[in-house]
Amino acid sequence: MAIFRLHGTRVLAVDLIGDAVKAKNGAMVAYDGEMTFKKMTGGGEGLRGLVTRRITGEAMAVMEVKGHGTCYFADRATEINLVRLSGEKLYVEASNLLATEPSLRTGTTFTGLRGASQGNGLFTTTVEGDGQAAIMSDGPAIVLRVSAAYPLTVDPGAYVAHTGRLRQQLQSSVGWRTLVGEGSGESFQIRFEGEGLVYVQPSERTTIGGQL
Repeated sequence: MAIFRLHGTRVLAVDLIGDAVKAKNGAMVAYDGEMTFKKMTGGGEGLRGLVTRRITGEAMAVMEVKGHGTCYFADRATEINLVRLSGEKLYVEASNLLATEPSLRTGTTFTGLRGASQGNGLFTTTVEGDGQAAIMSDGPAIVLRVSAAYPLTVDPGAYVAHTGRLRQQLQSSVGWRTLVGEGSGESFQIRFEGEGLVYVQPSERTTIGGQL
């Protein structure tokens, strides 16, 4: 069984005893013991995954790492957050996914205008099953709970991932001021309702909404 543990906040250490994990291609920074690396493709497994990747463009370069010892992963010194899944589904942009345990399945789902507002396209990556996933954020991510009594609104550029039974709605406040260049830079937000957790980073990536 692979064991995920953080080495500081920017390096993921994975202990392997003959098993394998999936990780972002090229994310290995060091290892001890014996490891093999095999390139795979994200967006889902099998023929269905191949078709999905062709249609959605939500392709992630992934490698399988297998061996005995400890393998260390990192990506541009970004912060790493461990997410433990117990049968639920994690929604995360492919660029924010660092590694998953072999027991987890990856796929792709439609996000609609929310993804377009982030500049990430109309689809996103899903991870589901039982096990741990390592996701990345630009700065330490905060985890905000959403409940029926407390919906949450997030800047599309700061959104990283979410779990749970959440409904998303893209909100817009584009008006005449926006059109004449007097927008606040907060013209688009994502509103989450339902029950679940949302991961938000303390940095906003460049998005279409953030330009208005």
